Amino acid sequence: MNSREQQLEAFDRLLTIMDELREQCPWDKKQTFESLRHLTIEETYELGDAILDKDLNEIKKELGDVLLHIVFYARIGSETNNFDIADVANGICDKLIHRHPHIYGDTVVKDEEEVKQNWEKLKLKEGRKSVLEGVPKSLPALVKASRIQEKVKAVGFDWEESEQVWKKVEEEIAEFHAEVEAKDKDKMQGEFGDVLFSLINYARFLDINPEEALERTNKKFIKRFQYLESKASELGKPLMDMSLAEMDVFWNEAKKL
Repeated sequence: MNSREQQLEAFDRLLTIMDELREQCPWDKKQTFESLRHLTIEETYELGDAILDKDLNEIKKELGDVLLHIVFYARIGSETNNFDIADVANGICDKLIHRHPHIYGDTVVKDEEEVKQNWEKLKLKEGRKSVLEGVPKSLPALVKASRIQEKVKAVGFDWEESEQVWKKVEEEIAEFHAEVEAKDKDKMQGEFGDVLFSLINYARFLDINPEEALERTNKKFIKRFQYLESKASELGKPLMDMSLAEMDVFWNEAKKL
């Protein structure tokens, strides 16, 4: 692995290249916080894909893309004298030291859960009026539900046992089914949301990441369906011309594989 000196040299090289691109490249000159935002989100998802695939080489590449965006934002901030990369780094260093009094102070914690609770308490002392202020509004709903539940748990608002949560899941499913029977579309949607929220809560009690679990199922479905498509192609028969029974044969083959 690279030494600390080599790591700092590499980071300095990246800062130099960023300066050159911002000053000389027509595309880089035009970029703003707003124009980079959607690209940053895309890069973050690509990093997430690489992590789920356990592709270490791809993780390394995607981390580079994310790091480039951080450096890019800092460079733009420096042009209006608002902040630069040193301010960004020092800001996170100061926050980490402040929020880890069990490392940099005399606070004693017994486990990971107590660390999380202290973290949320410190946030409130910093001026936040709600523990939920730190949940980004633009998060996908599934991830947002997980974060909301983790946040309120840190301040003691939580079920005591997983069995209680499962009973809540069953209760919400029953309420959803009742609205389906009543054919009230608006209430159906509301109750379906409650079912999902309660299932995410139950997954948390079982230490299952719902986002990763659903993505695992997505990947499994895609793999099986593409097998079905390839078999249909070998037969020279479009899927739309096949019966469900014919498709099920290849689907079951894919499941065995």
